[in-house]
Amino acid sequence: MADKTATLDAVLKEAVDLENIPIEEVFENLRCSKEGLTTEAAEERLGIFGHNKLEEKRESKVLKFLGFMWNPLSWVMEAAAIMAIALANGGGKPPDWQDFVGIITLLVINSTISFIEENNAGNAAAALMARLAPKAKVLRDGQWREEDAAILVPGDIISVKLGDIIPADARLLEGDPLKIDQSALTGESLPVTKGPGDGVYSGSTCKQGEIEAIVIATGVHTFFGKAAHLVDSTNQVGHFQKVLTSIGNFCICSIAAGMFIEIIVMYPIQHRAYRPGIDNLLVLLIGGIPIAMPTVLSVTMAIGSHRLSQQGAITKRMTAIEEMAGMDVLCSDKTGTLTLNKLTVDKNLVEVFSKGVTQDIVILMAARASRTENQDAIDAAIVGTLADPKEARAGIQEVHFLPFNPTDKRTALTYIDGEGKMHRVSKGAPEQILNLAHNKLEIERRVHAVIDKFAERGLRSLAVAYQEVPEGRKESPGGPWQFIGLMPLFDPPRHDSAETIRRALNLGVNVKMITGDQLAIGKETGRRLGMGTNMYPSSALLGHDKDESIAALPVDELIEKADGFAGVFPEHKYEIVKRLQARKHICGMTGDGVNDAPALKKADIGIAVADATDAARSASDIVLTEPGLSVIISAVLTSRAIFQRMKNYTIYAVSITIRIVLGFMLLALIWKFDFPPFMVLIIAILNDGTIMTISKDRVKPSPLPDSWKLAEIFATGIILGGYLAVMTVIFFWAAYKTDFFPRIFMLRASRKLLKMTSKSLPLQFICKSAPSVRLSYL
Repeated sequence: MADKTATLDAVLKEAVDLENIPIEEVFENLRCSKEGLTTEAAEERLGIFGHNKLEEKRESKVLKFLGFMWNPLSWVMEAAAIMAIALANGGGKPPDWQDFVGIITLLVINSTISFIEENNAGNAAAALMARLAPKAKVLRDGQWREEDAAILVPGDIISVKLGDIIPADARLLEGDPLKIDQSALTGESLPVTKGPGDGVYSGSTCKQGEIEAIVIATGVHTFFGKAAHLVDSTNQVGHFQKVLTSIGNFCICSIAAGMFIEIIVMYPIQHRAYRPGIDNLLVLLIGGIPIAMPTVLSVTMAIGSHRLSQQGAITKRMTAIEEMAGMDVLCSDKTGTLTLNKLTVDKNLVEVFSKGVTQDIVILMAARASRTENQDAIDAAIVGTLADPKEARAGIQEVHFLPFNPTDKRTALTYIDGEGKMHRVSKGAPEQILNLAHNKLEIERRVHAVIDKFAERGLRSLAVAYQEVPEGRKESPGGPWQFIGLMPLFDPPRHDSAETIRRALNLGVNVKMITGDQLAIGKETGRRLGMGTNMYPSSALLGHDKDESIAALPVDELIEKADGFAGVFPEHKYEIVKRLQARKHICGMTGDGVNDAPALKKADIGIAVADATDAARSASDIVLTEPGLSVIISAVLTSRAIFQRMKNYTIYAVSITIRIVLGFMLLALIWKFDFPPFMVLIIAILNDGTIMTISKDRVKPSPLPDSWKLAEIFATGIILGGYLAVMTVIFFWAAYKTDFFPRIFMLRASRKLLKMTSKSLPLQFICKSAPSVRLSYL
């Protein structure tokens, strides 16, 4: 028993590679047999391996709300509130309840807005969990049962059939091969064939066949679960939050310097009273901090988010708008994002091998050898190439159809044409069709040359052959088979992908293709899109590439220079994004499948394309509602316009901080003027309230990625704030310390009033008027 537990612990710690060892050793390491587990053994293993599901992290809404009050800007406001209620009650005067309530109200408003925005983002792990099959057919106690997939454990024997979602990572046992669609996990554009002994991944779908399998991994230990763990363990600190922190720290340092000078001058030098001095310090705290900055910037981004939604991009995280403005690298998945994830035939590249046969005839014969209903991906692609799908059976009578099977690796149709003659056509793997040809030795070299040429460009080859059958003898071998052509199959780019990439490059955004497909296919897609073919296999990311010129380059530098990578897994995409961010790039990532979810969550801007899986949408920051990437260009331009407005407001906020700190400090120290803090609170609210109109300013988007040049912003703010502070002091001196305003403005107002009323007012009224009016009249 102890030996058995030790073996299972080794499996749990992934010390045994159950995916690659011989199937007999899998049974030995898992201590099980083809008769399945008993209920008692399954329950025991459930305690060791845990349930076959992804754990969802639950976050307290209250703590999340309070978290928005835990940042440098809020700390200053909270300190001001404490000073107002606790320290400013000297001299027998009551506490400043008005200041305290005003400050707390502003904090709650700002936190509420931010909480509502962030709460809209879904939990990525929950969406990943939802894709796991809820039920599974499992062999327990010698009987087949339908059980919840959550109770599966390594060692269970399960049944997989057409349409099933694989409930856990497993190894296939004896039987006919399956066709498995794992594109959402690995990025491969076609279903893959899996035979006995091969591994299948949790979350993939069975497209053809039925077979038994042994479970080798469950829950977070599956290929699917590891992707979910990458998503759930990613806690990316937003770039915008870092910028706000820097601006907040600058304002705090400015306020601290002003308060230090005030304390030194007011108390030891001027011997000011305690309470007025505290009030003057509160003025700097309340007025100097840009209290409404989060609110104003949120309003600006909310308006921008509405505009993006009208363009087909739903923003789940508001701050992603600011980050998109600075995006300089866009990593894009290939399958379903840059391409249609739909096989097509490139008519122009069809190779003909028989005289009197044209490219159109090759395509027509291949369509006749395809199903017109209940089609697989290849049949649908070929029939879809015809101008009208009905042409595949037009003018002929179907006699017999041979469906695809793993042994023959081809399909065939026997039919009678309009003249009553019987024919047979077949399509399938080139080697199988070549073996049918009567002149195999003559054309073999050319066939292989064309296949190699297609393979170099990432195109899959499909061969077509034709045969005449003696009348009335449909079961006979018939006449000689004619090898008539080779067809290239390809997942084509979307019609707007090339233009989108061109515009992105013109806007200073470097586009990199990150795909799970083969390297040759990735290069061909890059060539067609005009994005370059400087692509590498995923092994280059680990420094295992055989090419010495590549191996000599540091991995970070290789990633920066590459146009893309092929054959990557979720952890590779995640690593690429992580390394680009470490090189100070603002990195965007687009994708549609589960395999993209970790990188989408890690990226500064995760973009889920139209028809993406729930996992990809939940992990992303922006969800596209229109196919293709063209909407991203509109989103980039809109984001850059929004960034200009936010930058203008930031300069304004810094300058106002300098103005209030410097100006009010000089007034308090030079003329010993005391300010009521609540008045300054109202001034601050009015300042930020009027500047909210900046969210609709007319601005011109930058032609290159934007960035927060904080030194430039602070320098501009100091110059403007210094100028405004000097003007404030001059205005105060003119208004309160001289009779300039009463003498000039009151005198002119009186004269204007007399001119309007002297013709209608009697002299007695004028004589009884105020002295200034009588003086003006006289």
